[in-house]
Amino acid sequence: MNSVNKTRIQVLESLIKDEPNRITNLANASAWLNECLDKINWVGFYLVEDNELVLGPFQGKTACVRLTIGKGVCGTAAKEREILRIPDVHEFPGHIACDAASRSEIVVPLIKGGTLIGVLDIDSPICDRFSEDDQQFLEAFAETLVAYL
Repeated sequence: MNSVNKTRIQVLESLIKDEPNRITNLANASAWLNECLDKINWVGFYLVEDNELVLGPFQGKTACVRLTIGKGVCGTAAKEREILRIPDVHEFPGHIACDAASRSEIVVPLIKGGTLIGVLDIDSPICDRFSEDDQQFLEAFAETLVAYL
C-alpha cells in the first residue's frame, strides 16, 4: 500500500479509536472516504439486520433503504463475503440501480469475528473507476474500521 493510503488509514483510526458508538464511526468513515476518493457519487454502508442489508451512514444522494442478501452487487458481495469490483454495473445481472448515474461500483464486506455485519459500498459515475490499488486500500480501510465496531 502506498504512503498516501497508509496515511488515510491512520486518519481513519484517529477518527474512530476513542469513540464506542458504531453509527458515529460509520458516519465519520463514510465522510472521510468521500473526502479521500475522487470521481465517486456515493459512499456508505449497509448493515445486516434481520437477514437483509439496511441503509446505514452514507454520503451522496438518497439511497435504497433495504437490499436482499444475494441480490444486486451489495447483496452478492454480502452473500459471497468477497469484494466485488464492477467496471460497469449495467452489465451486472440483477444490478439494483439506486442512482441511474452510477456506472461502476466496489463493495467490501464487513466481517467481524467471522460474522458479516454489513458492507461498504462505493459508486462512481465513471466506468471502470476502481483499480486494484483502490481495492487493496478499501480492504485495509474496512479491516481497520471493523476492528473498532
